[in-house]
Amino acid sequence: MNAKLDLKWKQLCALDDLVPHSGVAALIDGQQIALFYLPDQPRPLYAVSNHDPVSGANVIARGLIGDLKGEPMVASPLYKQHYRLQDGACLEQPEVGLTTWPVRINDKTVEIGSMD
Repeated sequence: MNAKLDLKWKQLCALDDLVPHSGVAALIDGQQIALFYLPDQPRPLYAVSNHDPVSGANVIARGLIGDLKGEPMVASPLYKQHYRLQDGACLEQPEVGLTTWPVRINDKTVEIGSMD
């Protein structure tokens, strides 16, 4: 069975709470999420863990957004590791990465997908 079909969508915040071309932190079910809103991209919204696995701090939402070879990424504000927003992979240290979540915009509300 396709896991995408089993997703339950939870409201996270209003689209107006997001800052274009920037990150914001949100809390859902005790988990800190970093949301990145790139309104001029084909995929405008990404949700990754706000927890930086290298520093141990919850700071990813404060990272610098850019792209490497056309792929959106965020640079950690502390030690500058680059993480792909698509899959959370760390470009400098493949052994670490960020958790990612399905996220969507539904009628000016940001929703995050969950399996529970």
